[in-house]
Amino acid sequence: MHTEVLIVGAGPTGLVLACDLARRGVRFRLLEQAPGLFPGSRGKGLQPRTQEVFDDLGVIGAVRACGSPYPPMRSWQGTEPGPEWDLMERRPAEDGVPYPEAWMLPQWRTQEILHARLLELGGSVEFGTGVLAVRQDADGVEVDTTAGTATAAYLVAADGGRSTVRRAVGIPMAGETVDPKAALIADVRIEGLSRDHWHVWRDAPGGAALLCPLPGGTARDFQLFAQYEEGEPDTSAEGVRRTVAERTALPASAVLEVRWASGFRPRAALADRFRSGRVFLAGDAAHVHSPAGGQGLNTSVQDAYNLGWKLGRVLRDGAPAGLLDSYESERLPVAADVLEMSTSLHRAGAIGPSAKRGRHTEQLGVGYRGGPLSEERRSGLGEDDLQAGDRAPDAACTGADGTGQRLFDVLRGPHATLVVAGTALPVPAGLPADVRTARVAEGWGEGYLLVRPDGYIGLATADEADLGPYLAALGAA
Repeated sequence: MHTEVLIVGAGPTGLVLACDLARRGVRFRLLEQAPGLFPGSRGKGLQPRTQEVFDDLGVIGAVRACGSPYPPMRSWQGTEPGPEWDLMERRPAEDGVPYPEAWMLPQWRTQEILHARLLELGGSVEFGTGVLAVRQDADGVEVDTTAGTATAAYLVAADGGRSTVRRAVGIPMAGETVDPKAALIADVRIEGLSRDHWHVWRDAPGGAALLCPLPGGTARDFQLFAQYEEGEPDTSAEGVRRTVAERTALPASAVLEVRWASGFRPRAALADRFRSGRVFLAGDAAHVHSPAGGQGLNTSVQDAYNLGWKLGRVLRDGAPAGLLDSYESERLPVAADVLEMSTSLHRAGAIGPSAKRGRHTEQLGVGYRGGPLSEERRSGLGEDDLQAGDRAPDAACTGADGTGQRLFDVLRGPHATLVVAGTALPVPAGLPADVRTARVAEGWGEGYLLVRPDGYIGLATADEADLGPYLAALGAA
């Protein structure tokens, strides 16, 4: 069977990419080796920028309804509760930042929400279908799968850190062990423990243990995380119960059910490149993170969001194929920076008040200044001024019909948006049909700022004549 894009892996990366392609009318197939969606809570923190992506994809309502803010932390010494403290910096929504804090939602629930959205958009997942071999030439990609041979114009590997596709196309991945000590993560149903706090036994015998109340399921759902000073974690149900009994204030009998468990050693790894011909790497197939700082799933979602609109423009709107070169140019440096940050957070090792997370982990400052699609043509700007390559912040604006709106409501969808900033410049006439317009009077400076379909400013200029060539390069029609 032939399609335009073949996606391998139905985790958050593959599901986000599939949803984005579906709303752009791009034909795709999404293959997943497992018989169903991932069942664990592993990537439970959705950073503010990821929430903005989910807003654009039409799932933020479900994400907010099923999730919760991060609870405060409670330190324990054996059976004695100690002081509480906040892991997350608390701040209210601002004019430009509608989702200012990380939002907790178990990965399994995030994937259920994305899968439901994909079905609404007319897509599906082919479960139980693994990749056996990959071949490509100048015209396309051919993939042998457990269900037969598939061909496509492009292939996206979203199949995790042990990516079969990455190995098949020969892209090396350099990595290092972030922490030589093993760790256990498990989803458990527990009675007798308050859900008002994330409970921490930092000095437990054998290694620290944490029990975090999980939203999105039952009132007894918790995530267990345990570090091991020596040896390997026992991921059996009895082994998990024993860990809880040995390290926390709860008896083994308090663990009513072990729903999922996994042992691992935190590591960091980065692929040498994110593209080989017609094959792209995204998510954990391209970069593997320590869990510290909650960056892995979020960086992966951003990969898919960056690549989806570019594939759509090339395959549907006549943009030059060279637009796809910008995916690696933009995303590889971002992944490298985030890896360095998450590794540093892990090695700092603090499980206490000094481990606060805030603006450095929320990914709102991630951008593409100086990148191949960022053209800043105004002069006299300061470092803190909004520029080409920056994330487009939300703002009060006036839409094309003259009514007052929120800018994020105008941006929502697969189109580009021209923001006329300030009050001096006119709104240009004769723009392509798939470009929306909005005027923002304050906070954006002065000029014409063209917001890409993924919510980043591509072109910033004071000259209306610059708009046509830039839009043509993006395939705007």
